[in-house]
Order: sequence, then C-alpha cells, then structure tokens
Amino acid sequence: MTRLLQAMAGAPHGGAEAFFERLAPALHRAGITQQVLIRANPKRAALLRAGGVEVVELPFGGALDLVTRWRFAQEVKRFQPDLVLSWMNRASKFVPKGDFVTVGRLGGYYDLKYYRACDHLIGNTPDIRDWIIGQGWPTERAHYVPNFVADTKAKPVSRASLDTPPGAPLVVAMGRLHANKGFDVLLRAVESIHDCYLWIAGEGPLRAELEELAAHLAVKPRVRFLGWRDDVAALYASGDVFVCPSRHEPLGNVVIEAWAAAKPVIACAAQGPRQLIADGIDGVLTPIDDDKALAAAIRRLLAEPDTAKAMAAAGRKAYEERFTEAAVVAAYLDFFAKVKR
Repeated sequence: MTRLLQAMAGAPHGGAEAFFERLAPALHRAGITQQVLIRANPKRAALLRAGGVEVVELPFGGALDLVTRWRFAQEVKRFQPDLVLSWMNRASKFVPKGDFVTVGRLGGYYDLKYYRACDHLIGNTPDIRDWIIGQGWPTERAHYVPNFVADTKAKPVSRASLDTPPGAPLVVAMGRLHANKGFDVLLRAVESIHDCYLWIAGEGPLRAELEELAAHLAVKPRVRFLGWRDDVAALYASGDVFVCPSRHEPLGNVVIEAWAAAKPVIACAAQGPRQLIADGIDGVLTPIDDDKALAAAIRRLLAEPDTAKAMAAAGRKAYEERFTEAAVVAAYLDFFAKVKR
C-alpha cells in the first residue's frame, strides 16, 4: 500500500490549487494512504477533511521560515511516506531529505532550481514534460500525467439574476484577471458582436483596468464581471459558447471543464489549448491577440448551432477518453507503483 505525503503551498485560488483539491480526495477514494501539508487555509483544509484526507496547515513562508521546515520534517518522520509529492516552487523547497521518493509536480514552465532535490518530475502536459527534458532533466525521470475535472451537472445560472436577456447569445469565460489570460482581447472581440453578452468569472489585479476597458469600448452594459465563483458547473451550463482567450496557458483546465459540460469551446492558440484542441473538430483555435479572428469564431458558432453542437459532442468525447477522474487517478496509481522504492 502506497503512503503518500503531498505538500501544497499555493494561493487561495488557482488552477493548480483547484486540481489539488480534486486529486487528494480522489486518491483517498482510490485507497491511497495520505497526509497533506498545506499553506494555512481553513476553507481548503475543511474541504480536504470532508473528503477523508488528513491535513496539517503550515505557514509555508519565506527563506527564514524555520517553523515550516521543522514541522515538515516532523510530519515526514511521523508519517513515514513512500513518496512525497510537492506542488510548485514554494512547497518543493521545504521538502526534507529522507528515505522516500520525492516528486515535483509542475503545471507550468518553472525554474527547475527549486526541484533539484526531486527524484522525478511530473508535467501536466506533454509539452511541459518535454520542456523539462529540454532543460537537461533525465528523460526517464520526467513524466506526463494529466489533470482531470469533475463530471458535475448543474442547472444554469438564472440569466435574470445577472441582468442578461433570456434570448441573448451568451459567451462565458473564466480565469484570473491577469494579462496572461487575454480578457482584453475578448472584450474587443465582443465589441463587434452587438447582440452578444459576456460573463467573466474570476478575480485578479486587472479587474479595474478591464472594467475601464469595457466602458471605453462601450460594451460594459453587455459584460458581467462575476468575481471568483464556486458554481462553475452552473456557469458552464448557462453559456452558448465558452471562450479561453489566453496569451499564455500551460494547460487550460477551463477547456477540459467546458468539454465535460458539453459546451463548444473557442480558444486562442496558447501552449495548452493548442495541445488539447483538434481545431475544427472538438473546438476552434484562433491566433493569440487577434480579436478579429476571435470575434469571427464566436460569430460562426453562434450562427451555426449544428456545428457548435458537433464540436461540443467531440469535446465531451475527448473528456471521457482522457480527462475523467478514473482515467487520471489510474495514471497516478501506475506512476506511484513505477517509481516508489
């Protein structure tokens, strides 16, 4: 029986953090004996404990955080893991030495100096794995294991609750309000689709700037900035088209979530979406930073419901084949069996 200790020192919200919150309970359901260490976050701790996972909250501070370093070592000594899986840079630098296999999980193109002590690295896309190898990491110690998203059904959010006409074409987008996510491009695209409404779920440093841009473009009456939402399945169910306008997107969890919800997807051709999407089959890819091409793609899927329906069905098929909980948990179990001593 595998004994797994996971360490996550992430932010309150984010794609990696959300996947960690799905994976740890899923591994528990699959019979893995686990201990997780997280950066202090009562909401995350409660969610994990409700999923049957043992949780210890630590500060996970800067270089002078001796408390976390000592507590981490004590938990390793107490739990006696076969493997320690660390998520991203901050958690990885606190992993102590010991008689266990160390694994770093990367959801982006991070500086590998934080992972020098790891025995193995996981990238959640083939491109990230290949990039790790390209940095000089041994091929046999670099692995690809994808993310999964929950197959959650939900009733659509009431359009009236968000002051959106019942018959209006509706585009939904989600993500951190950051330059990498390209929401400024999406706002410019929607400007030229005069009857289209847009819901953007997410928070971030550019919220005020994006709201100002929406006002400048005169699309603000048709745009709803929803903030961070926990009812994402209901939001996916509400829209006619899902758009991922990112300039930089290592994976694109939102694409997989939209596929799971059987919604047609349009994405700019950042790293992750262009690996996921077969253009014209299970989604549409447009050039990065090209609001005119993005607008044309949105217009097409809104005007061709049969095309949109076929792409949504193909996306759902891709999800069922590659990105369900069962498929990804099986891949993790195979990986653990392969690398543990």
